[in-house]
Amino acid sequence: MTQRTESLEHLLERVRACDICKAHLPLGPRPVVRISRTARVLIIGQAPGTKVHETGIPWNDPSGDRLREWLALDQDTFYDTAKIAIMPTGFCYPGRDPKGGDLPPRPECAPAWHAPLREHMAYVELTLLVGMHAQAYCLGGRRKKNMTETVRAWRDYGPEIIPTPHPSWRTTGWARKNPWFEGELVPEIRQRVARLIT
Repeated sequence: MTQRTESLEHLLERVRACDICKAHLPLGPRPVVRISRTARVLIIGQAPGTKVHETGIPWNDPSGDRLREWLALDQDTFYDTAKIAIMPTGFCYPGRDPKGGDLPPRPECAPAWHAPLREHMAYVELTLLVGMHAQAYCLGGRRKKNMTETVRAWRDYGPEIIPTPHPSWRTTGWARKNPWFEGELVPEIRQRVARLIT
């Protein structure tokens, strides 16, 4: 007898009620994820920041503005879950790193939820791995020695995966040192995304 797959609606209810790492979350759990059965592009980021935690809307911050610029998408298209799914590595805000910036995504989250959610995304043809934490989890031993080398080697991951830097303000200086990113890879990403969502 074949086991029936859990419905997406029920699975998302369980995801949104998740509290497996609440003891480690300074603002408490608020999982942020947007997926559908029909999405053809999947964006896997790192973890929500405080503004995303407050609003429940992924990439609802300056980093999201930069990401949408890279993709050449307006907000309505970017948030159309029928076309684009958004699933971070850690679904909740992980807290502040005493050394600066946010802490890495909690390690419990992706192993618990990514595989069951991916079962419902059969039409995804392009996955963008945004930032080193997304690349570390999804690529494992296939990633290069650092984020720059991983992104530079984007062709190694086939047509279905493209790694990118995280679009934070820190990327401005990185992009100046790595002009191939905006000159070569950003146009490639725009072309692929446009083809898949139109």
